[in-house]
Amino acid sequence: MDRRFDLAEVDRLLSTTRAVRRRLDFSRPVSRELLLECIRLSQQAPTQSNSQDWRWLVVTDPELRRALGAIYARGAPGIDEAARHAVDAQTRRVYAGARWLADHIHEAPALVIPCVLGRPPAQFRAITCATLYGSILQAVWSFQLALRSRGLGSCFTTLHLAFEEDARKLLGIPDDVLQVALLPVAYTRGGDFRPAERPPVESIVCFDRWRSDPA
Repeated sequence: MDRRFDLAEVDRLLSTTRAVRRRLDFSRPVSRELLLECIRLSQQAPTQSNSQDWRWLVVTDPELRRALGAIYARGAPGIDEAARHAVDAQTRRVYAGARWLADHIHEAPALVIPCVLGRPPAQFRAITCATLYGSILQAVWSFQLALRSRGLGSCFTTLHLAFEEDARKLLGIPDDVLQVALLPVAYTRGGDFRPAERPPVESIVCFDRWRSDPA
């Protein structure tokens, strides 16, 4: 039996899953069943030693979304400072979108916080940190791909982690659970997404030994 995928569709999914901000449609509700369906797919992602120590906190209560959005928005001055140093139009647009999201993130019908059980020790090696985050980030990307394939968008954000303790207290997250991101989730507006401009792949890949300028 031929088990190959339709590569054109797979490539379209992979190349057009964007970080969506302004095009999130906050007026349309997102069902709990649909969120669970996408998280269920994310459970197929690899984890360290098959530990499956992922946890997902989905915030839909309006009051909690407002409070969490207020925590997130406290990081907006950092976006403004970074935007002042942007040197190209594409980067300036990204920061403008990020600033807009900081003001409106509480309006998203769902705010999703992927977490992992356990935290890195105060003194940690790169392998410890990579293993811990690697056990959840692959699932997060699978979740985002599942959203995209169903007409929804998301954006991987970390701004609220500057105030992680406040979010922890607000949502009752235990001390030994690591928050890794916050994703606003909503249906998307407008036409289809297209691949972003990126440098030639040859300019970022080295074979066998490191070169400072692969090109």
